[in-house]
Amino acid sequence: MSAHIRWIKGGEARVTRVEGDAIMLRSSIPSPPGSRIDGDILVGEAGKVRVKIHGSKRQEDGSFVLEGRLIDATRETREHLKSLAG
Repeated sequence: MSAHIRWIKGGEARVTRVEGDAIMLRSSIPSPPGSRIDGDILVGEAGKVRVKIHGSKRQEDGSFVLEGRLIDATRETREHLKSLAG
């Protein structure tokens, strides 16, 4: 997995989808529903990202699909993250 985000508490994630403030990530670590997770964007425009987690599902390969909402993200940050999702 080529990471787009490095979590402050350890681990990393790849952005798979962004629609408005909703975001889906493939993460090396879980984060429980209701939690907030902070990270640094590693690709392209450097910056910070903060996500409020709505769901976390373990995958067969040991990674986690995190679904949540971007907190305090600028329009530029949302667009950048959306471009990373391809």
